Amino acid sequence: MGDERPVLVERRGSTLVITINRPDQRNAINGPVSDGIAAAIRVLEGDPALTIAVLTGAGKGFSAGMDLGAFARGEMTFDAERGFAGMTIKRPSKPVIAAVEGFAVAGGLEVALAADLMVVARDAVLGIPEVKRGLVAAGGALRRLPERLPLGVAMEMALTGDPLAVERGYALGLVNVVTEPGQALAAALALADQIALNGPLAVSASKRILQEQGDWDEGAFWARQGEIAGPVLMSEDAREGATAFKEKRPAVWRGR
Repeated sequence: MGDERPVLVERRGSTLVITINRPDQRNAINGPVSDGIAAAIRVLEGDPALTIAVLTGAGKGFSAGMDLGAFARGEMTFDAERGFAGMTIKRPSKPVIAAVEGFAVAGGLEVALAADLMVVARDAVLGIPEVKRGLVAAGGALRRLPERLPLGVAMEMALTGDPLAVERGYALGLVNVVTEPGQALAAALALADQIALNGPLAVSASKRILQEQGDWDEGAFWARQGEIAGPVLMSEDAREGATAFKEKRPAVWRGR
């Protein structure tokens, strides 16, 4: 018998693999899935040996979004601190890569958008069809899509409810890597390994600056960047990185 836990968590070196495990329900987000993702993100953030996570779905697809039946029964699909699916409002402080096969639609796409990078199989369906049902995509898509796509394309997706072709998403910057079907997780893990070679403090600081700068003016940018990057530049890791470069050897990061 297969593992029936709603969210599977596996450590692969410094990478945490988080798998939504409801394939018979199209990996729809119910209360236990939301709780499981939130718990996994807290493990990621609390363990200095972990530098990055890959989020994926079991079976044939990433996620079809909120489990409406569970919602109707009164299940909370929101984490009190982190929001829908345990990560859409308060995004993780460490990088997360979404590995998408099959489909990431409605709330499923909103979960993928809460990740920092998207690796997507070329035959996957990406969309927010809520308007076709008289609903609004209120789990973050209307903020995250215009961050990654031209406003007109984000508007087209939101107002028509039609999916965006993966290759078009790649050309416009929504998708980072396009793979053959069945290869998204392997490609996401390879990308995670590439990122994990770098200094973890520098990676987290760079992610934070990129995510938080949206409402900073020019002066605020330099001030806030200094506050975030300054401690990294004075860290043991920064000295180790410079020393390793000079000695032509791989750096040994301590996260301090």
